[in-house]
Amino acid sequence: NMDSALHYIHNDSDLSTNSSFSPEEERKSKVQDVVPQALLDQYLSMTDPSRAQTVDTEIAKHCAYSLPGVALTLGRQNWHCLKDTYETLASDMQWKVRRTLAFSIHELAVILGDQLTAGDLVPVFNGFLKDLDEVRIGVLKHLHDFLKLLHLDKRREYLYQLQEFLVTDNSRNWRFRAELAEQLILLLDLYSARDIYDYLRPIAFSLCADKVSSVRWISYKLVSEMVKKLYVASTSTFVVDLMDELVEKFCRCHKWSGRQTFVFICQTISEDDCLPMDQFA
Repeated sequence: NMDSALHYIHNDSDLSTNSSFSPEEERKSKVQDVVPQALLDQYLSMTDPSRAQTVDTEIAKHCAYSLPGVALTLGRQNWHCLKDTYETLASDMQWKVRRTLAFSIHELAVILGDQLTAGDLVPVFNGFLKDLDEVRIGVLKHLHDFLKLLHLDKRREYLYQLQEFLVTDNSRNWRFRAELAEQLILLLDLYSARDIYDYLRPIAFSLCADKVSSVRWISYKLVSEMVKKLYVASTSTFVVDLMDELVEKFCRCHKWSGRQTFVFICQTISEDDCLPMDQFA
């Protein structure tokens, strides 16, 4: 019975967004018929500050950890039951609570669908982008997973913010930059050749000159994938301009490390067959 009930709850033909609720229904926003109401009320009360003092100081974190599972069980048509609680958790004073939500926001977006994601999750996502590094790493690790769920025009808005990931609270936090390089490789599939050239190329070149070798090695792969993507694009001038800049910036660099970077990038491009050999030559 539970299986058939869940199938009914998540049947696409039965899904609706919060836009279909009338003002009267909104006032009864915590009522649903999927699980016992008392059980849901107990869960929602976990954000009450008094519970943290009397029950468990980490109760809000536990609440945040379980929220995607609760949302999946209730179905997106009952998201109105959880929306206020989610926003309360997203603005919690404890960074561990916000970090927990940041690591799962892409999963919640899949559960809620594009309309609810655009209306209710994108503002929270934008807040996490400006948060502490401990919270930002959560959205960075799943940046591609989240952005691919957004419409193209909304997705393009984040091109202007990717540069901000190069700046961290602690400059020694090289894993942050390494994760950025990994995500940019995945993001190449989501953007046009012009967007890649205009916005992702400068970030990639900056990462190629990073002080930490682990970041640089991932960045070589990023540049090679960028070359491949731009080569197959109809506007081939981008790849020529990119290669000219590689020669100018790294091959003719007055530092030996820059010239070494050029050699490693060439190696990666040839090993991954990113270009025909005549074009490579």
